This record gives sequence, structure tokens and C-alpha cells, in this order.
Amino acid sequence: MNADFAPWLDWIDSQQDTMLARTIALAEINSGSLNYAGVNAVGKQLIEYAAKLEGHVEVLPVAPYEFVNASGDVEQTPLGDAVRITKRPEAPLQIFFCGHMDTVFPIDHPFQTMTWLDDNTLNGPGVADLKGGLMIMMTALEALERSPWADQIGWEILFNPDEEIGSPGSAQLIADAATRVDLGMIYEPCMPDGTLAGARKGSGNFSLVVRGKAAHAGREHHLGRNAIRAMADFIAALDDLNGQREGVTINPGFIEGGGAVNIVPDLCLSRFNIRLESPEDEQWCLDNIASILNKINGRDGISAELHGGFGRKPKVLTPANQKLFELAKSCGAELGMTIEWKPTGGCCDGNNLAAAGIPNIDTLGVQGGKIHSSDEYMLVDSLSQRARLSALMLMRLATDTDLSWLKER
Repeated sequence: MNADFAPWLDWIDSQQDTMLARTIALAEINSGSLNYAGVNAVGKQLIEYAAKLEGHVEVLPVAPYEFVNASGDVEQTPLGDAVRITKRPEAPLQIFFCGHMDTVFPIDHPFQTMTWLDDNTLNGPGVADLKGGLMIMMTALEALERSPWADQIGWEILFNPDEEIGSPGSAQLIADAATRVDLGMIYEPCMPDGTLAGARKGSGNFSLVVRGKAAHAGREHHLGRNAIRAMADFIAALDDLNGQREGVTINPGFIEGGGAVNIVPDLCLSRFNIRLESPEDEQWCLDNIASILNKINGRDGISAELHGGFGRKPKVLTPANQKLFELAKSCGAELGMTIEWKPTGGCCDGNNLAAAGIPNIDTLGVQGGKIHSSDEYMLVDSLSQRARLSALMLMRLATDTDLSWLKER
């Protein structure tokens, strides 16, 4: 290792206990995506933790979340505020740091507490996804700020409130940041074995409302128009699209409708998710869905209305992104870590940033696993290990005399 960096990397080891304590404190605050009070409580705590960075702090309201309710109507609910912290916007290299404050566990979910599985494994809501990553980000940045090279890098942190529901409110803040920065570092957890996510699939979330006509199921069944049957036919045709185009998967994930079984049901709601590998796949999906809907809407007394869309483009690795991964691999080797990357079907804010043309690594957070379940865990020693990795990357970037590769598309 270059000895010039050692004192600031070694300082990170002294922060291990603080990083752990703060991760636990954040995870003890329920911040399910729609629990805006909890998300704001996390944001307030992060502002306190970030005080030593001496950046400019902004609390930014985001648009409310729109969704289709069980009655088939579009409804809105408030989201927590985003927090943006910036420093040295005039520096020659500008880096965007991003980590979400929300989790997939709503306020009434039974998974709300920490459990030690062994001396190095902590089970808890959001410890890996993504509250441990927030501590890695901030500790690595503080190490940079303590170093002699801090003035070479300007930075912008976004703590966003809604990543787990697709970042509908904060997507514009990410797009805005992309007009000011050269690269991104995002703190989703890495894979359980330490591997980073490379190329990512894009994603779309959709809701379909089918309306028919209610009638007595015995006396006037022939006058009814069964919304559940129409929805079942739609879902069957939709699911049949799986396997027809490489890299595209469609998951009908929710259906609700009907009531008393002596009434022909006049309303049915379903939600589905689509994952795809290339931007061109979007139109293929939309064309096929439109064809299915035309057939459903052609039925007497049946109407089907589609809501939603593709919120995240596929993350395709550019030459600049490849070189950023090579930098991470080289830094990992200096630290005795093996850094590899592989494609994944998951998506995150790294998709948004890549779609705006900004190379980024989006799995610089803790090592852990079983995220989005009550078995979520993090490996505690990865807090300081991964903070050292980020800090070394930052110091290497700050001392690099040729960063022209960042513009390679």
C-alpha cells in the first residue's frame, strides 16, 4: 500500500465501534418507505452525524407517492424529506454519494429489533439495506476530509427517502445531481460473498384496474360482467410473455377483487413488475401489453386501465464504469480484499445515475445478505473494511493526474 494513505485509512479502524453503534441506532428507527415521520427521524439523525463534514445541508421535500388503491382510484400519500449535503462545488472532481433512508419494513411489520446471530453477524431491519452503508459512506468521507487531498474533490450527498419504492420522489434530485458530478458512489450492500453488482436490469411497476358490471350471481348472472375473469385472462396472457424475449421477466405479484360470492364482481386490481436487460426491451413490453389490453377492452361491459411505467432504465456498463470497477479492484487488492463484480436482476439508484450518463458503483455498502426479509443481516467487521475501500478509492482519485477516462462512454 502507498504509505502516504495509511494514516487516514488506519484512522477508520478507530471508528468501528462508532459506526456500529450508529448503524444500530438508525435501524432501531422504523423508516418504512411510507412512514414519513420515521424517515424524517433518520434524516435528522444523519444531519447530526454529518456535522463533522462541515457541508452545506438542505432538507428537500419530495412529491407525494401516487398509487392505485383497492377501489381502483389513484391516491397520494406523503413521503419523507430528502437530505442533500454539499461541499466544494468548485473542486476539479465532483462525486455524488447516495444512500436511502427508507426500508421495506412498514411501521406495523413484526421485524423491528436487532438480534446478534454470532459475534460478527447482526440481524436487524435495514442494517444491511442500507443503514450500515450510510455509516460507511460518511466515515470514508470523513477520512478524506482529514487527508491532505480533500480540496481536490467536491462532493454531494443525497440521503433519499423512497428508494425501496423506486425513488419516484427523489429521481429528479438524482437527475439534477447528474448535471454537476463526474462519478457516483452508492451504498447498497454488496453481495453476501463481497461481490459488487455490475450491470443491472431495468424495472417497471404497473397496476391494472379492470371494471365490469355487478349482478346477482343466481338470478341475473347473465347481466353481470366478471372483472376477475377478465383480469385472470389478462394475467395469463401477460405471464405467457415470459420466455419470449431474452432478459425480460414479468412477475404478476398481486391481485385483489370481488367480495360476496353471490355477486358478479365488478372490480379487480392487479400489480406486476417487469425486469429487462436493454432499453429497447421497454417498447417490446409496452407493445405486447397494449395488444393484450385491446383484447380485454374489446369485451362487452369490460374496461381495463393501466397505471405505472418503467421507472428505472437498465444499467449498462460503459468503458468508464469498467475502469471505475478496476479502480475498486486495485484498491481492494491493496487492502487484502478480493473485489469482483457480476450482473444482477436487481436495480437501485445506480440505474438512475447511469441513465444520466454518470459512471458509478452502487454496492459499496456493508457485506450482508437476506435483505428484504426478516433474516436480513450484516457482517459487522465489513463496516470498517468497506469504509477503508471507499476512502482509498477517494484518495486515489484525488491524487490521480489523469481522470479523462471518466468521460469514456
